[in-house]
Amino acid sequence: MLMAHRIALDPNDRQATYFARAAGTARFSYNWALAEWRRQYAAHREDPSRPAPSETALRRELNAIKRKEFPWMLEVTKNAPQMAIMQLGQAFRNFFAGRAKYPTYRRKGVDDRFSLTNDQF
Repeated sequence: MLMAHRIALDPNDRQATYFARAAGTARFSYNWALAEWRRQYAAHREDPSRPAPSETALRRELNAIKRKEFPWMLEVTKNAPQMAIMQLGQAFRNFFAGRAKYPTYRRKGVDDRFSLTNDQF
């Protein structure tokens, strides 16, 4: 059984700005990973010797390049981008199992969310 707590927050302006940045970072990470997944999958289909995309590989790749290419990602918790890529991995597992449609890009204002693990709360 999975259990979760949903807590309503009443943030001040500074906190609301941080939440918006974290949600934007998570959305960017999810969309980046989805585009990268598609690119790697197309390359794998053309040349089967290339590795198939995976959630773990995408997380490692983003962690390797974010300091240089996306330094603004370091301003928020590390869980925002990592959990977004983990959610993409779960979306693909659901897609391949026939439980969901193919994952789509997240849109600003519609899909604004980010997740934390228990030790980061």
